Amino acid sequence: MTEQQAPAPFEPVDEDWQSALVVVAHPDDMEYGGAAAVARWTDQGKKVVYVMVTSGEAGIDGMAPEQCGPLREAEQIASAAVVGVDTVEFLGHPDGVVEYGLPLRRDIARAVRRHRPDIVITSNFRDTWGGVFLNQADHIAVGRATLDAVRDAGNRWVFRELADEGHEPWDGVKEIWVAGSPESAHAADTTEHFDRGVASLEAHKAYLAGLGGAMADARGFLEGVGRGAGTRLGTRFAVAFEVFPLR
Repeated sequence: MTEQQAPAPFEPVDEDWQSALVVVAHPDDMEYGGAAAVARWTDQGKKVVYVMVTSGEAGIDGMAPEQCGPLREAEQIASAAVVGVDTVEFLGHPDGVVEYGLPLRRDIARAVRRHRPDIVITSNFRDTWGGVFLNQADHIAVGRATLDAVRDAGNRWVFRELADEGHEPWDGVKEIWVAGSPESAHAADTTEHFDRGVASLEAHKAYLAGLGGAMADARGFLEGVGRGAGTRLGTRFAVAFEVFPLR
């Protein structure tokens, strides 16, 4: 019988930066593991901006999208405030059917040019979360589009209309970090900020109530994920990232 090899330890992420842009598909995506790291960074005086590609309007089975979307936007704004984020934008793409393509890349590139971040953070774009637990289509589309849009944002001759709108190219992004990727090799220590991460997820009250099950237990779910990453970083809790250097 072959002995199972322990996973490699995580390296700490490089925190020598001042501003980050978070681009995810839905309200709640960053809260399922990443919000505690955001609390850490805003406490360090860093600026973090959230961009939601959709408003999460298809996320509650018992609520029509017309009512669900505005509610989930309000919950996301409140959730972001818990971890020190005061700018939350919604791009208005349709929840559940986000398509990878030029319109999505253009919208994300526009956001990158407007905010001019040092770091861009997105969520897992791999087919699974590791093993056989499948990822969701919107996450995959948004994550992959973000990888491309960051580079689009630095090229004057891609999406020329953005310059006409007053958004000059920005090639100052140092790295793209993918939260929750099964290919992660880096992590941020969130031990001191774990409780704020839990509170940030709990701010999605209507969504969690509609969700039910293990993922509606904010503390229990985040403890499981955070302890696993923390073990590999050598801390109590951590958030894992796959890091793509650009410079």
